Amino acid sequence: MPLAPYASDPARSRGRRHAEPAAPTRDAFQRDRDRIVHSTAFRRLVYKTQVFLNHEGDLFRTRMTHSLEVAQLGRSIARPLGLNEDLVEAIALAHDLGHTPFGHAGQDALDDCMQAHGGFEHNLQSLRVVDTLEERYPAFDGLNLGFETREGILKHCSRRNAEAIEVREPGGVARRFLERTQPSLEAQLCNLADEIAYNAHDIDDGVRSGLLTLEQLDAVPLFARHRDAALAEHPRLEGRRLLYEAIRRMLSAQVYDVIDATRAALAAAAPPDADAARLAGPLVRFGDAMRAQSSQLKHFLLRNLYRHPQVMATTGTARQVVRELYAAYLAQPGELQAGFAARADRERAVADYIAGMTDRYALREHERLTGQRLLPA
Repeated sequence: MPLAPYASDPARSRGRRHAEPAAPTRDAFQRDRDRIVHSTAFRRLVYKTQVFLNHEGDLFRTRMTHSLEVAQLGRSIARPLGLNEDLVEAIALAHDLGHTPFGHAGQDALDDCMQAHGGFEHNLQSLRVVDTLEERYPAFDGLNLGFETREGILKHCSRRNAEAIEVREPGGVARRFLERTQPSLEAQLCNLADEIAYNAHDIDDGVRSGLLTLEQLDAVPLFARHRDAALAEHPRLEGRRLLYEAIRRMLSAQVYDVIDATRAALAAAAPPDADAARLAGPLVRFGDAMRAQSSQLKHFLLRNLYRHPQVMATTGTARQVVRELYAAYLAQPGELQAGFAARADRERAVADYIAGMTDRYALREHERLTGQRLLPA
C-alpha cells in the first residue's frame, strides 16, 4: 500500500547523528529496525519483567514478547492508514530497551536511588541505549538510528531532561517537549498500540496466574461485551478458549476503532505532510466511547492486578534488590564491569549497569554481593 502524504517518508528522513552511506537494499527505517533486532539490549528483553517476574512462569509476557505484540498491533493499524509500517515496527521494538529488571518496580527503585543525580526514567534510558550504551560500531557509540525512530523512542520527557537534550542536540528529538508539539503519526500510533497490547495481555497473564478470574472481569464492560458475544456465537465455549476469544475480539474492536477515529481526525485536520501532522495535535486516537472503556479497563487492572498483594510482595522484594545493588556497586566500584567502572560519572554508570540487567542476572549479582537469596534466579 502506498504511503499517505502525512506518513513519514524514509527518503525525507532528518537523518542520523553520524552520516553513513545508504544501504543498497533497505531504506532508513528498515535499517533502524534491523539494528534494533540485532542489539544486545533487545535480546535482554526476553528476561525482563512485564508484570510477573521471570521465575514465576515460562508463559507470562516479558518485555520482549510485549514489544513484539506492540509491533504487530502497530503494523495492523498503520497499513490501512497509509503510515510507514517499518518505522512503526522499529519504534515498537525499541520502546522498552531502557527498562530496568523487574519492570516498573525496578524503575521506581532506581529513580529513588538517582534523585540527587538527575533521576531515572526508562524512556530517556531507551534513548541512551540506542544513542550511547550499545557498543557495536567502530566509528560511533550507540546504534546511530534515524531521527524519526529516536523521536518515537522518547515517548515521555520532563522539561528538565528535554532542555538538557536540547543543549546537546539543538532542534533534535527533545524540541517537541519544549514546543508542545507532537511526534510523527507513527510514534503516536506506537503509544496507543502499547496501551492496547498491555491491557489485553495483562488480562491474559492475570487469569493465567490465578490472580484474576473471569467472574471479576464482569466489571469491565470492554471485556464483558466481547465475552458475551463469543458465548452467544459459541454457547459451549469455556476456560482458556473463552478467554482467548474474548481478548481476540476485544483487540480487534480497539484496532478498528483507532483506524476509524484516526481517519476522521486526519480528514478534519488534512495535514499535507508529516511535519504538518506534528503541528496538528494528537491525531492517532480512540473514539470517545472506546477511550472511556479503555480507561475503565486500566483502572480495573490497577486495582485488581498491579496492586494485588501477591504482585506487591514480589515487587517490594525487587525494589530491595535494585536498591541494594546500587549501594553495593557505589561502595565497591571494582565489582562493575570494566567499561562502567572506568567512567567518571559513577552514579550514572551504576544506574546504566543495573538498568541493562535481566531479572535473573540482577538476582545472581545481588546474591553474590550481599549473600542473600531473596528470589529464585
